[in-house]
Amino acid sequence: MAVSLPGVELTDHWLDVPLDHAAPDGERITVYAREVGNPDHQDRPWLLFLQGGPGGKSPRPEGADNWLGRAVQDFRVLLLDQRGTGRSTPVTARSLAARGDAQSQADYLALLRADSIVRDAELLRAAVGGGAPWSTLGQSYGGFCTLTYLTLAPDGLRECFVTGGLAGLNASAEDVYRRTYPRVMRKNAAYYRRYPEDESAVRRVVDHLATTDVQLPTGDRLSPERLQALGMGFGATGGYETVHYLLEEAWDGSELSPTFLAGVQEHTSFVTGPLYAVMHEPCYAQGAATRWAAQRVREELPAFDWRGDGRVLFTGEMTYPWMFEQERAMQPFAAAANLLAERSGWPDLYDAATLAINTVPVAAAVYHDDMYVDADLSLDTAALVGSVRTWVTNEYEHNGLRAGGDRVLGRLIDMARGRA
Repeated sequence: MAVSLPGVELTDHWLDVPLDHAAPDGERITVYAREVGNPDHQDRPWLLFLQGGPGGKSPRPEGADNWLGRAVQDFRVLLLDQRGTGRSTPVTARSLAARGDAQSQADYLALLRADSIVRDAELLRAAVGGGAPWSTLGQSYGGFCTLTYLTLAPDGLRECFVTGGLAGLNASAEDVYRRTYPRVMRKNAAYYRRYPEDESAVRRVVDHLATTDVQLPTGDRLSPERLQALGMGFGATGGYETVHYLLEEAWDGSELSPTFLAGVQEHTSFVTGPLYAVMHEPCYAQGAATRWAAQRVREELPAFDWRGDGRVLFTGEMTYPWMFEQERAMQPFAAAANLLAERSGWPDLYDAATLAINTVPVAAAVYHDDMYVDADLSLDTAALVGSVRTWVTNEYEHNGLRAGGDRVLGRLIDMARGRA
């Protein structure tokens, strides 16, 4: 049954797929995707949207606004909830515990990466799209999935649009963090230039947390490390303002205010997206274990040590083992996450030889100041993959598709079609 919203019509699609595509007769899970179309344009070709993350469900549309409004001019859009997210056999603490011991849980989670997502998409293409090649739009991690798609099943693709998501083909998690930590430092410098009074304000809060047991509304302790994790938003439009406005209302007398604590909890919790934390480093893994790369690299960078009386730096898009200890909602995932961090023998997600001879048109927005996906790695990849055109811009942050979606997507469509 279709649901009508302003300018679009929504239709649900469900498909049972193998949990392990290497064992098609084994256990099956369900994948969900939401079709978004213009009721007057039912004959449009398909565009598969690959959500950022990892571990993020597709957007829940409210109408034909932003990039979706531009997309439905040319396409019927399929918003895929990648396996384990949203309505696609979601991973929760309860469902993961039902898998058995920590090793069984880790084995299950290891099947939720880009290679499995692409194979799910191919089954959807046959079931929903009639088997014809379709276009894709990959935001951030969705761009990583696009490169895997171009490796595993290029015949299924008509054209690909990528926003902030050209991954380094051979970059390990450690390689990524060695490049992104300096970018995070530059974002911190820009934040303190914009709000110089916040330097002392942040230091005051951290000193208080170091000597006082401060609890968030959930009962979790607010540690200095968790406060630093507010910097996750520094790579998106409005990220500096989120932190600044929280600090404006940080104090209630000599105690941290309920407003501040609720805001910090909201912006640093993984309760609504646990797979993001669990699968973040494994999404880079090819071969060797990641071994909590972000934590290891951080320990080499004294600038991120909050102790002392200097400037406190916020961290970026990094996940750390303490996140599975300090947030009670994440503790059920800790043992499996640790096993994934030590897991080796990960299959390759990209094949350089296949990608070098790619003929599927790819138009990619590379954000020059991207804090999450290193622009230099992205441009290296663009040079190694056939038929890629890049638009390098500092007009947008990593969330350019959301902040200026109709223009961003429109430009990529024009690039792929030879109009720009």
